[in-house]
Amino acid sequence: MARMEAIRRRIGQMQGLAAALVIVFAFLAGAFAVPAWAAALAGGAIFLAAYATGDREPERRLGARLGPRRDRRAVAWPDSGMKVIAEGLNDPCIITDGSGIVRYVNQVAAARFGPIQPGDPLSFKLRVTALHDALDRVVSLDQPETIGWAEKIPTERWFEAQLAPIHFPPDPNGSDRKPDFVLVVIEDQTEQRRSERMRADFVANASHELRTPLAALSGFIETLQGPAREDPVARERFLGIMGAQAGRMKRLIDDLLSLSRIEMKAHVLPDTIVDLAELAGQTVDMLAPLAAETGVTVRFERPSAEMPVLGDRDELIQVLSNLIENAIKYGASGKSVEVAARTDGDGYLVAVTDHGPGIAEEHLPRLTERFYRADIQSSREKQGTGLGLAIVKHILTRHRGRLGVSSRIGQGSVFTIRMPSARSVSSKP
Repeated sequence: MARMEAIRRRIGQMQGLAAALVIVFAFLAGAFAVPAWAAALAGGAIFLAAYATGDREPERRLGARLGPRRDRRAVAWPDSGMKVIAEGLNDPCIITDGSGIVRYVNQVAAARFGPIQPGDPLSFKLRVTALHDALDRVVSLDQPETIGWAEKIPTERWFEAQLAPIHFPPDPNGSDRKPDFVLVVIEDQTEQRRSERMRADFVANASHELRTPLAALSGFIETLQGPAREDPVARERFLGIMGAQAGRMKRLIDDLLSLSRIEMKAHVLPDTIVDLAELAGQTVDMLAPLAAETGVTVRFERPSAEMPVLGDRDELIQVLSNLIENAIKYGASGKSVEVAARTDGDGYLVAVTDHGPGIAEEHLPRLTERFYRADIQSSREKQGTGLGLAIVKHILTRHRGRLGVSSRIGQGSVFTIRMPSARSVSSKP
């Protein structure tokens, strides 16, 4: 009604101006003998000036009512209150509009996924098909949704995203208009999933691998309680075997727990700089008594410069200890083991070479599997658990490193670890 009233008022104004224009035209042409074309030009100028300065308040009021809604729908940006709430969340939070264009990113999301530029499509940074399909459904159905997905590279990780539509401002009466924003909150569930897997794997592995030593202990206990009760020689021999089996169970449990802890942290890249060459030299010195006892000479080729890498000091020593100890134990007695540390392109490597019997080619791809033994008899005689190389593999995966193995029957084996330099890792986004 107000708009119609404004239109009628404007029509009345234009009629009055037209009548005034006729009078002015006649006056100029008659009283001052002004040419007709000049009189018409002057009258037109008066008309335009009067129209421009006329009462346009109804149109301004109408624009004020329609303008903000039209502008807000065209370019939707969250207000300060929404931003404060997003920053208060401990999980990555991203606010998009109905078209999937990023409108705000909290600091947790920027730290986790890297810089995300507001105004860019969310697909530029998160190339997750399930997430974008869910966003489309949330906009079209105006209902919240929860989805999950997994990433395999560089390490296995699991995520869950909760998406919720937001109307700004909220419509208390309810309407069928599309949401102005979509709130996307992403939760990293990697540790939870790894914890569940760790418990399941521990139960499965422990129940399988502990069965043999437990059966042996039970049998010897029954023998000592029965036929060998009064036999001191048998008692001493059985007690020695029982002690060895108990030690084996302890080592097995320690390795299983160590492996589980490493898998729990597989997605967390260490942030401490250590010297890989210094760690290799320290490990060689630590295993010198074992080498002397076995009759093996360990030679260390020390580089002239430091080899800085991002790593957990204790875990890297565990890697080097496993490889060098295996070379000492399984290499031919009386021969040497060479440990060489040197630069490898934009990273570093440590190679452990033995001159033992070697490993058949068909065994090489499976050496890092849990409880896999190329020589079961030799492994048990040397008190191996079958988990050493699996631990090495998982530690190197966490450190973005790699394990390489080459071997020839009768000539020995070479185990090589390669790791990126601290400089090259820290330069990556």
